[in-house]
Amino acid sequence: LARPCRQAWSSVCLHFVLLKLIDVKLRRRKSQLYSRQEASPLNIGVLSVTVFCVVFRLINCLLVQTSFVPDEYWQSLEVSHRMVYKYPFWETPLTEGTAGIRGFSYPLLFAFLYKILQFISYDSVQLLIWLPRSLQSLLASFADVKFFFLLQTLENQDVARWTFFCHMCSWFTWFCCTRTLTNSMEATITTLALSYFPLPGSKTHSSKKYLALVALAVIIRPTAVIVWFPLLLYHFWQEDNKLRLITHNYIPIGTLALVTSTTIDCFFYEKWTPVQFNFLKFNILHSVADFYGSHPWHWYLTQGFAVVIGPHLPLFLHGCMLAFKRYKILLAAVVWTIAVYSLLPHKEFRFIYPVLPFCMVFCGISLAHLKSWRRPAAAVLLSANLIPALYTGLIHQRGTLDVMSHLQPLCDVGNVSTTRPQPDVLFLMPCHSTPFYSHIHCPVKMRFLECPPDLGEEAYVDEAERFYEEPLLWFRTSFPYESSLPTHLIMFDVLEKEISAFLEGNNFVRAAKIFHTHFPEGRVGGSIFIYERH
Repeated sequence: LARPCRQAWSSVCLHFVLLKLIDVKLRRRKSQLYSRQEASPLNIGVLSVTVFCVVFRLINCLLVQTSFVPDEYWQSLEVSHRMVYKYPFWETPLTEGTAGIRGFSYPLLFAFLYKILQFISYDSVQLLIWLPRSLQSLLASFADVKFFFLLQTLENQDVARWTFFCHMCSWFTWFCCTRTLTNSMEATITTLALSYFPLPGSKTHSSKKYLALVALAVIIRPTAVIVWFPLLLYHFWQEDNKLRLITHNYIPIGTLALVTSTTIDCFFYEKWTPVQFNFLKFNILHSVADFYGSHPWHWYLTQGFAVVIGPHLPLFLHGCMLAFKRYKILLAAVVWTIAVYSLLPHKEFRFIYPVLPFCMVFCGISLAHLKSWRRPAAAVLLSANLIPALYTGLIHQRGTLDVMSHLQPLCDVGNVSTTRPQPDVLFLMPCHSTPFYSHIHCPVKMRFLECPPDLGEEAYVDEAERFYEEPLLWFRTSFPYESSLPTHLIMFDVLEKEISAFLEGNNFVRAAKIFHTHFPEGRVGGSIFIYERH
């Protein structure tokens, strides 16, 4: 009896041990399986979203072949080109450069690229044009990725996807984000900083990271402080240890940014130049920006914001009603930015571009809330954005870039010793209408009608204004001798009739007609003419 009992007890113990071992193995396998299932989709998700964003923005870059504003060249690529290649040798003032209100930090980024291309002898004009824009596209795609994963921490997967969809199909983001504009870089950095900002529910916030990015945005464009002012106040108000926030974050990061940017600017200006102070002094106190045009106070409310947000406007308004309490700080930043810029006389669409990602949060919540109607609404939204995106990117205002391609062969004429005179190009257009040496990349003689801002001179009239008031008189005083005449004239078609006598009398013949826009306005015509002297 004892033996069967011992055998039974041994069998029970053996089974118990085996069950324990199986259970441990199963648990280990299950944990490994779950860890794979949890890790794998995340890794695949990061990779797939990153690849999608990079490919999308590079295609975006290639399909934007038009000009927007002069600053995308004259405050970036033209400055970078001169920093590296040191020409033109004659004095050609860069936009507002003598006033010291534009920093060198942003052009320095592209100058670094140009220097690498020069060092490896691959500095062709096409690479000089497209490589900076490709870099801008990659930075924009990185901001897109960070924005998507921020949304995933703030909202459920459904809302995050629809918000990301709204962000990626915005026509104005498509139009701007790959351009070498300080506003584009400001918007990119603002989106990156937002991913580290302590929003309610955010799991990725980091005070040091977002403050460093805000400081970088202010270095590149001092007006970035307008967008971030309410957000900084909100963070300060919510922070428990306010003294530590000031002493360990605000002061050291702000000081380092100011010292670094001032050092860079003083080095390239070759004198003491506090760019941020000068920027506020001339643009706010002296209203130098008004020289480039002014609008009524309500312009952003009645036109500007509606154009920038485009077909997303109904979704934005609906989203504000749904998520006002949850994201009131983002809405406050949007309202504050529009209000402050409305007080300034000089207004442009691009100034409020950095708050567009904030608006997309509300648009995505609205679209996700539509339930069964959201797919038809998304199709309408995509179609409504696709038309202006492609039209403004491929057709509207492309002539000022195409004309530079027509002028590039003049570099070959200038490099070859022939009986033909050396090329001498004069742009008879509103100043800074076209890019300059960054899109020619050879020291061919070129000049344009200058229009430096009024820095307080009495009865100030710039050269461009004097020309348009009396063009024939300007020709007689500027070119008293026939030998001093340029070989090529570049102008909009609206000017041709007014100076036809000068053209015929000096043997200028139209060599090319280039389409520019379907919506000519004022001194900007629908086509650009290239006249060559025979």
